[in-house]
Amino acid sequence: MPGELRADCIADSAGGLTFDLTAPQGTAVAWSAALVLRLRGGDGADDEVRLPLGPNGAGRLRAVLPSTVALAEGRWNAYADLGDGRDPRRLLPGVNDLRSLVDRRPLAGVGRLGVRIPYATKFGNLALRSWLRGPHAEAGDLLVAPDGVTVTGRLYGAVPAAGARAEARARRTPGPDGEPDTVSVPLTVEGPDFTFTLPYEELAGRWEGGSEPWDLWLRPGEGARPVRIARLLDDVADKKQVFSYPALAVPCGAAQVRVGPYYTLDNDLAVRVAGPAGD
Repeated sequence: MPGELRADCIADSAGGLTFDLTAPQGTAVAWSAALVLRLRGGDGADDEVRLPLGPNGAGRLRAVLPSTVALAEGRWNAYADLGDGRDPRRLLPGVNDLRSLVDRRPLAGVGRLGVRIPYATKFGNLALRSWLRGPHAEAGDLLVAPDGVTVTGRLYGAVPAAGARAEARARRTPGPDGEPDTVSVPLTVEGPDFTFTLPYEELAGRWEGGSEPWDLWLRPGEGARPVRIARLLDDVADKKQVFSYPALAVPCGAAQVRVGPYYTLDNDLAVRVAGPAGD
Protein backbone atom coordinates (compact mmCIF):
# COMPACT_ATOMS: atom_id res chain seq x y z
CA MET A 1 0.00 0.00 0.00
CA PRO A 2 1.32 3.49 -0.75
CA GLY A 3 2.32 5.66 2.19
CA GLU A 4 0.14 8.44 3.53
CA LEU A 5 0.39 11.83 1.90
CA ARG A 6 0.04 14.85 4.17
CA ALA A 7 -0.03 18.46 3.10
CA ASP A 8 1.12 21.41 5.18
CA CYS A 9 -0.74 24.60 4.19
CA ILE A 10 0.49 28.19 4.35
CA ALA A 11 -1.98 31.01 3.69
CA ASP A 12 -1.06 34.48 2.48
CA SER A 13 -2.95 37.69 3.16
CA ALA A 14 -4.11 37.98 -0.46
CA GLY A 15 -6.04 34.71 -0.25
CA GLY A 16 -3.49 32.35 -1.82
CA LEU A 17 -2.47 28.96 -0.39
CA THR A 18 0.77 26.98 -0.62
CA PHE A 19 0.70 23.19 -0.17
CA ASP A 20 3.88 21.36 0.92
CA LEU A 21 3.82 17.56 0.77
CA THR A 22 6.30 15.02 2.07
CA ALA A 23 6.66 12.32 -0.57
CA PRO A 24 6.96 8.72 0.67
CA GLN A 25 10.50 7.36 0.39
CA GLY A 26 11.24 6.05 -3.08
CA THR A 27 8.27 7.80 -4.65
CA ALA A 28 8.82 8.66 -8.31
CA VAL A 29 7.06 11.87 -9.26
CA ALA A 30 6.25 12.48 -12.93
CA TRP A 31 6.34 15.85 -14.64
CA SER A 32 2.55 15.70 -14.87
CA ALA A 33 2.10 15.44 -11.07
CA ALA A 34 -0.60 17.73 -9.71
CA LEU A 35 -2.47 18.65 -6.60
CA VAL A 36 -6.12 18.17 -7.50
CA LEU A 37 -9.03 20.08 -5.97
CA ARG A 38 -12.55 18.77 -6.60
CA LEU A 39 -15.73 20.60 -5.68
CA ARG A 40 -17.85 18.36 -3.51
CA GLY A 41 -21.06 17.52 -5.37
CA GLY A 42 -19.83 19.15 -8.59
CA ASP A 43 -19.58 17.45 -11.95
CA GLY A 44 -18.81 20.31 -14.35
CA ALA A 45 -15.59 21.19 -16.15
CA ASP A 46 -14.90 24.00 -13.67
CA ASP A 47 -15.40 21.77 -10.64
CA GLU A 48 -11.85 20.35 -10.79
CA VAL A 49 -8.69 22.42 -10.49
CA ARG A 50 -5.23 20.95 -11.10
CA LEU A 51 -2.17 22.71 -9.66
CA PRO A 52 1.34 21.69 -10.81
CA LEU A 53 3.10 19.68 -8.09
CA GLY A 54 6.87 19.90 -8.27
CA PRO A 55 10.00 19.24 -6.17
CA ASN A 56 10.76 21.63 -3.32
CA GLY A 57 13.83 20.20 -1.63
CA ALA A 58 14.68 16.66 -0.62
CA GLY A 59 11.56 14.54 -0.39
CA ARG A 60 9.24 17.55 -0.57
CA LEU A 61 6.69 18.59 -3.17
CA ARG A 62 4.97 21.94 -3.52
CA ALA A 63 1.84 23.26 -5.21
CA VAL A 64 0.54 26.83 -5.14
CA LEU A 65 -3.06 28.04 -5.36
CA PRO A 66 -2.77 31.75 -6.27
CA SER A 67 -5.41 34.20 -5.10
CA THR A 68 -6.08 34.94 -8.79
CA VAL A 69 -7.43 31.42 -9.39
CA ALA A 70 -11.17 31.55 -8.65
CA LEU A 71 -12.75 28.68 -6.73
CA ALA A 72 -16.53 28.47 -6.69
CA GLU A 73 -18.19 28.65 -3.28
CA GLY A 74 -18.34 25.32 -1.56
CA ARG A 75 -16.15 22.57 -0.12
CA TRP A 76 -13.25 21.27 -2.19
CA ASN A 77 -11.62 17.91 -1.50
CA ALA A 78 -7.84 17.77 -1.95
CA TYR A 79 -5.97 14.96 -3.76
CA ALA A 80 -2.44 14.25 -5.00
CA ASP A 81 -1.90 12.86 -8.50
CA LEU A 82 1.75 11.81 -8.67
CA GLY A 83 1.54 10.98 -12.38
CA ASP A 84 2.26 7.30 -11.65
CA GLY A 85 -0.89 5.93 -13.26
CA ARG A 86 -2.75 5.54 -9.96
CA ASP A 87 -5.97 7.33 -9.18
CA PRO A 88 -5.45 10.60 -7.31
CA ARG A 89 -5.07 9.94 -3.57
CA ARG A 90 -6.84 11.86 -0.83
CA LEU A 91 -4.54 14.12 1.13
CA LEU A 92 -4.40 14.21 4.90
CA PRO A 93 -3.98 17.53 6.73
CA GLY A 94 -0.57 18.42 8.06
CA VAL A 95 0.43 21.65 9.80
CA ASN A 96 -1.53 24.77 8.84
CA ASP A 97 0.00 28.24 9.08
CA LEU A 98 -3.05 30.49 8.78
CA ARG A 99 -1.76 33.47 10.77
CA SER A 100 -2.14 35.81 7.81
CA LEU A 101 -5.89 35.10 7.75
CA VAL A 102 -6.50 36.29 11.31
CA ASP A 103 -8.17 39.72 11.21
CA ARG A 104 -7.53 39.92 7.46
CA ARG A 105 -8.57 43.36 6.17
CA PRO A 106 -8.56 43.63 2.37
CA LEU A 107 -8.99 47.02 0.72
CA ALA A 108 -12.61 48.08 1.07
CA GLY A 109 -12.84 48.80 -2.67
CA VAL A 110 -12.03 45.24 -3.75
CA GLY A 111 -14.63 44.18 -6.30
CA ARG A 112 -14.74 40.48 -5.48
CA LEU A 113 -13.50 38.80 -2.34
CA GLY A 114 -12.06 35.27 -2.43
CA VAL A 115 -11.60 33.33 0.80
CA ARG A 116 -10.13 29.80 1.13
CA ILE A 117 -9.63 28.08 4.48
CA PRO A 118 -8.14 24.56 4.73
CA TYR A 119 -9.66 22.22 7.30
CA ALA A 120 -9.89 18.55 8.29
CA THR A 121 -13.12 16.75 7.35
CA LYS A 122 -14.93 14.50 9.82
CA PHE A 123 -13.13 11.57 8.15
CA GLY A 124 -9.73 13.21 8.72
CA ASN A 125 -9.04 14.27 5.12
CA LEU A 126 -7.86 17.63 3.83
CA ALA A 127 -10.44 19.94 2.28
CA LEU A 128 -10.86 23.64 1.53
CA ARG A 129 -13.84 25.83 2.31
CA SER A 130 -14.14 28.47 -0.38
CA TRP A 131 -16.19 31.67 -0.64
CA LEU A 132 -16.35 34.02 -3.61
CA ARG A 133 -18.36 37.16 -2.96
CA GLY A 134 -18.66 40.65 -4.30
CA PRO A 135 -19.88 42.83 -2.74
CA HIS A 136 -19.43 41.37 0.75
CA ALA A 137 -20.61 42.54 4.18
CA GLU A 138 -18.16 41.27 6.82
CA ALA A 139 -19.61 40.89 10.31
CA GLY A 140 -17.40 42.03 13.17
CA ASP A 141 -18.35 42.35 16.84
CA LEU A 142 -21.83 41.33 17.99
CA LEU A 143 -23.28 42.86 21.14
CA VAL A 144 -26.22 40.86 22.50
CA ALA A 145 -28.61 42.73 24.80
CA PRO A 146 -32.15 42.01 26.09
CA ASP A 147 -33.69 44.36 23.52
CA GLY A 148 -31.72 43.18 20.48
CA VAL A 149 -28.36 42.51 18.84
CA THR A 150 -25.99 45.23 17.64
CA VAL A 151 -23.80 44.26 14.69
CA THR A 152 -20.70 46.10 13.52
CA GLY A 153 -18.97 45.30 10.26
CA ARG A 154 -17.35 46.46 7.05
CA LEU A 155 -18.72 46.58 3.52
CA TYR A 156 -16.43 45.47 0.66
CA GLY A 157 -17.02 46.16 -3.02
CA ALA A 158 -19.78 48.76 -2.54
CA VAL A 159 -20.27 52.16 -0.92
CA PRO A 160 -23.19 52.73 1.47
CA ALA A 161 -25.58 55.35 0.06
CA ALA A 162 -28.88 56.99 0.96
CA GLY A 163 -31.39 54.43 2.16
CA ALA A 164 -28.75 51.93 3.30
CA ARG A 165 -30.22 49.47 5.76
CA ALA A 166 -29.95 46.02 7.26
CA GLU A 167 -32.66 43.45 6.63
CA ALA A 168 -33.68 40.35 8.56
CA ARG A 169 -35.52 37.94 6.26
CA ALA A 170 -37.59 35.04 7.53
CA ARG A 171 -36.44 31.77 5.97
CA ARG A 172 -39.94 30.29 6.09
CA THR A 173 -42.09 30.04 2.95
CA PRO A 174 -42.75 33.51 1.48
CA GLY A 175 -46.24 34.99 1.49
CA PRO A 176 -48.66 35.20 -1.47
CA ASP A 177 -46.61 38.01 -3.03
CA GLY A 178 -43.54 35.77 -3.15
CA GLU A 179 -41.57 38.08 -0.88
CA PRO A 180 -40.08 36.91 2.45
CA ASP A 181 -41.26 38.48 5.69
CA THR A 182 -38.67 41.22 6.28
CA VAL A 183 -37.69 43.49 9.17
CA SER A 184 -35.56 46.50 8.13
CA VAL A 185 -33.43 48.76 10.34
CA PRO A 186 -31.25 51.75 9.38
CA LEU A 187 -27.46 51.64 9.22
CA THR A 188 -25.02 53.93 10.95
CA VAL A 189 -22.18 54.38 8.47
CA GLU A 190 -18.61 55.68 8.76
CA GLY A 191 -16.77 55.13 5.49
CA PRO A 192 -17.00 51.41 4.68
CA ASP A 193 -17.81 50.52 8.33
CA PHE A 194 -21.39 50.01 9.45
CA THR A 195 -23.40 49.43 12.62
CA PHE A 196 -27.02 48.50 13.17
CA THR A 197 -29.23 47.22 15.97
CA LEU A 198 -31.88 44.60 15.22
CA PRO A 199 -34.66 44.70 17.85
CA TYR A 200 -35.82 41.33 19.13
CA GLU A 201 -39.35 42.47 19.96
CA GLU A 202 -40.42 42.80 16.33
CA LEU A 203 -39.00 39.40 15.41
CA ALA A 204 -40.77 37.83 18.40
CA GLY A 205 -44.02 39.47 17.34
CA ARG A 206 -43.82 37.72 13.95
CA TRP A 207 -43.05 34.27 15.36
CA GLU A 208 -45.32 31.59 13.88
CA GLY A 209 -44.15 28.63 15.95
CA GLY A 210 -41.28 26.20 16.25
CA SER A 211 -37.73 27.30 15.51
CA GLU A 212 -37.57 30.11 12.94
CA PRO A 213 -34.30 31.39 11.42
CA TRP A 214 -34.00 34.92 10.04
CA ASP A 215 -31.13 35.59 7.61
CA LEU A 216 -29.34 38.96 7.86
CA TRP A 217 -28.64 41.06 4.77
CA LEU A 218 -27.28 44.53 4.08
CA ARG A 219 -28.80 46.73 1.39
CA PRO A 220 -26.16 49.35 0.46
CA GLY A 221 -28.72 51.88 -0.82
CA GLU A 222 -32.27 52.37 -2.04
CA GLY A 223 -32.83 50.00 -4.94
CA ALA A 224 -29.41 48.31 -4.53
CA ARG A 225 -29.05 44.55 -4.52
CA PRO A 226 -28.86 43.11 -0.99
CA VAL A 227 -25.58 41.65 0.27
CA ARG A 228 -25.46 38.67 2.66
CA ILE A 229 -23.84 39.47 6.00
CA ALA A 230 -21.23 36.85 6.92
CA ARG A 231 -17.99 36.40 8.82
CA LEU A 232 -15.32 35.07 6.46
CA LEU A 233 -12.11 36.99 7.11
CA ASP A 234 -10.35 34.84 9.69
CA ASP A 235 -8.95 31.31 10.00
CA VAL A 236 -12.10 29.52 11.24
CA ALA A 237 -13.70 27.39 8.53
CA ASP A 238 -16.88 26.52 10.47
CA LYS A 239 -18.07 29.35 12.72
CA LYS A 240 -21.22 27.58 13.87
CA GLN A 241 -19.27 25.23 16.11
CA VAL A 242 -16.95 27.94 17.48
CA PHE A 243 -18.87 31.21 17.91
CA SER A 244 -21.70 30.89 20.42
CA TYR A 245 -24.08 33.65 21.48
CA PRO A 246 -26.85 33.61 24.10
CA ALA A 247 -30.51 33.30 23.16
CA LEU A 248 -32.49 35.65 25.42
CA ALA A 249 -36.09 35.45 26.56
CA VAL A 250 -38.40 37.93 24.81
CA PRO A 251 -42.15 38.40 25.54
CA CYS A 252 -44.46 37.08 22.83
CA GLY A 253 -48.11 37.54 23.74
CA ALA A 254 -48.83 35.54 26.87
CA ALA A 255 -45.67 33.43 26.41
CA GLN A 256 -41.99 33.96 25.80
CA VAL A 257 -39.69 33.04 22.94
CA ARG A 258 -35.92 32.89 22.91
CA VAL A 259 -34.05 34.97 20.35
CA GLY A 260 -30.34 34.96 19.57
CA PRO A 261 -27.79 35.31 16.73
CA TYR A 262 -25.75 32.46 15.26
CA TYR A 263 -23.60 31.60 12.25
CA THR A 264 -24.91 29.13 9.68
CA LEU A 265 -22.96 26.25 8.15
CA ASP A 266 -21.86 28.71 5.45
CA ASN A 267 -20.67 31.28 8.05
CA ASP A 268 -23.56 33.59 7.20
CA LEU A 269 -25.09 35.57 10.06
CA ALA A 270 -28.63 34.74 11.16
CA VAL A 271 -30.97 35.13 14.13
CA ARG A 272 -33.10 32.30 15.51
CA VAL A 273 -36.50 32.77 17.18
CA ALA A 274 -37.58 29.67 19.10
CA GLY A 275 -40.01 29.01 21.87
CA PRO A 276 -41.77 28.94 24.12
CA ALA A 277 -38.77 29.09 26.45
CA GLY A 278 -37.94 25.68 27.87
CA ASP A 279 -39.51 23.67 25.01
